[in-house]
Amino acid sequence: MASTSLLCLGLGFLILFHACFAQIAQGTDATREQRQQQQRFQTQCNIQDLNALEPQQRVESEAGVTEFWDQNDDQLQCANVAVFRHRIQQRGLVVPSYTNTPELFYVIQGRGIHGAVFPGCPETYQESQQRSSESQSRSQDQHQKVRQIREGDLVALPTGSANWIYNDGPSELVVVALVDVGNSDNQLDQFLRKFYLGGNPQPQLQGYSQSQGSRYQGSQGGEGGDRSRRGGNLFRGFDERLLAEAFNVNPDLISKLQRPQMQKGIIVRVEEELRVLSPQRGREQEQEQEQEFQGSGDNGIEETICTMKLKHNINDPSGADAYNPRGGRVATVNRFNLPILRYIQLSAEKGNLYQNAMMAPHWNLNAHSVVYITRGNGRMQIVAENGENVFDGQIREGQLIVVPQGFAVVKRASNRGLEWISFKTNDVAKTSQLAGRASVIRGLPLDVIQNSFQVSRDEAQRLKYNRQELTVFTPGPRSQ
Repeated sequence: MASTSLLCLGLGFLILFHACFAQIAQGTDATREQRQQQQRFQTQCNIQDLNALEPQQRVESEAGVTEFWDQNDDQLQCANVAVFRHRIQQRGLVVPSYTNTPELFYVIQGRGIHGAVFPGCPETYQESQQRSSESQSRSQDQHQKVRQIREGDLVALPTGSANWIYNDGPSELVVVALVDVGNSDNQLDQFLRKFYLGGNPQPQLQGYSQSQGSRYQGSQGGEGGDRSRRGGNLFRGFDERLLAEAFNVNPDLISKLQRPQMQKGIIVRVEEELRVLSPQRGREQEQEQEQEFQGSGDNGIEETICTMKLKHNINDPSGADAYNPRGGRVATVNRFNLPILRYIQLSAEKGNLYQNAMMAPHWNLNAHSVVYITRGNGRMQIVAENGENVFDGQIREGQLIVVPQGFAVVKRASNRGLEWISFKTNDVAKTSQLAGRASVIRGLPLDVIQNSFQVSRDEAQRLKYNRQELTVFTPGPRSQ
């Protein structure tokens, strides 16, 4: 009897210990995640007026063009991000590079191949010895995983991961990328810096702030200032013989890495089709086989980062989170359907409004929203905390605008419709609507609405219940 009581008591203590340990672990994870969010760089957001932005700098390469938005613009400074766009011609290769911050890019049009190299991960794509012996003209190859990309794909890149893009399609490949310079991973200043492993990049391609002079160079002058304005890939600064010893190759080969003979920029043309190892598949019926990391602790990420899913097609109609047959659709990608976003603290929203349809007026609770128009045009209004209208105008394809955290925004499509991609500076960005079935007005008691706005009860009821749609509103008589 005594032994049974002791056994029950021991089991009780064990269950209590496990419950307490689980609660502590959960609290630790929550604290760690909260600390990561708090470490994001804060900047001044003295926004008096917003404008639809166009790229301010265009840099041509042999097989494409790279365009930069002005990172010194007040909007981008407020959001603490940098934005650029690649236009890659057929058989164009964007040479490998990495940044000091996380990056999120969206494929606007075309198709291609994307590769990302993670330190310590094995080369899982290997060419068999038998196949290699059949073709003596080509040596055996093995490399890390490559991914097919197509229109609508959103691709996430952790800080410092070297990556490249190749256009293997019949038309131009266009991608727009957001670099989160305010992320806690960035230990440098709050400007974009690109570190190129190949090509012969111009100074503007290595960081837009470099072309601005003193911001990047500081107070240093003379020879040091001249050096910072010269372009070149990462290998250029090393001693030739030291690098030759590191690679165990002839110094003549190193000189080719350091000083390419032709000024081709960072998008070079591949004379013949680029040969990489990649499983054959139909592009439109692609079935992702990449492993998703679903855990919540630190243990395990080192084991799965090599096969972690990096991309998600946000333009697929079947993945819409909100859909109105007469209005359009909206889809979101966050840490829940693309787990790697948890570690780079970014997310995205893709909107598609049909002719004259409207997106419910709303505000972002916990993120800035960087809106890039991918197709069509329409009207946007953005309102600040003092009720002042900081933007009211037309926005069209190729333009960009920042909606700061908490600022209210509404979008209405023109007769041509309106499509956009919004990059958000939180891995679980949240919005709150002003109108519609899921709005803040819908959640208020009628008496609160009546007294807050000094309206009749009937008017308060119309405000609360007249719009029954959720997120995307069908066009009404007033939209014509």
